[in-house]
Amino acid sequence: MNTSVSGTARLVAAGLRALLVLTVVCGVIYPLVVTGIAQVAFHGKANGSELKVNGKSVGSERLGQSYNLDAKDKDGNPLPDPKYFQPRPSAAGANTENTKYSLLVSGPSNLAADSKVLLANVEQRRADVAAFNGVRPSSVPVDALTASASGVDPDISPAYARLQADRVAKANHLPSAKVRELVDRHVDGRALGFMGEERVNVLKLNIALRELANG
Repeated sequence: MNTSVSGTARLVAAGLRALLVLTVVCGVIYPLVVTGIAQVAFHGKANGSELKVNGKSVGSERLGQSYNLDAKDKDGNPLPDPKYFQPRPSAAGANTENTKYSLLVSGPSNLAADSKVLLANVEQRRADVAAFNGVRPSSVPVDALTASASGVDPDISPAYARLQADRVAKANHLPSAKVRELVDRHVDGRALGFMGEERVNVLKLNIALRELANG
């Protein structure tokens, strides 16, 4: 009986020692080492790829954001600001579970390719983008019509950025050539030269636009 109790006590003690050691190693030392390496080697990315203007945070280059006026349309939707390049449409929804905070829940529409609702949304977006930018509906690129899987895509295609250039130039009283040149300078190539597509980060482009307009 004593042997059994003694053996059980040793097993419990060994288990507690293992728990303590693993807690210190995995719960304290490892996170501190990884965090330290990330802060030294990848400081910007480790802190959310934050972009600042005059020392003030204006967003993350990894997350898309809206550029709207205070005014709303007849349906209560905010109107896009003509002075800024606009991002892709978003199907991300509002937070309905914890209403204490005003949050945007990332996600797609989950509508099937043959969904009548999706087709109607695409056609409405085509008409809205064409009218807003003063172009033909047939010239509107696909990324201006479809939402991304996350709903917060920070990038648009060079074609969509160039389509908006004349409207942005006019709204900011800038020469169209200068705005188009600005767009061209902000086109990021394919990853490693062959993966993905060329893209333009909307937040970076709009920051550069404000500097140009205020310069």
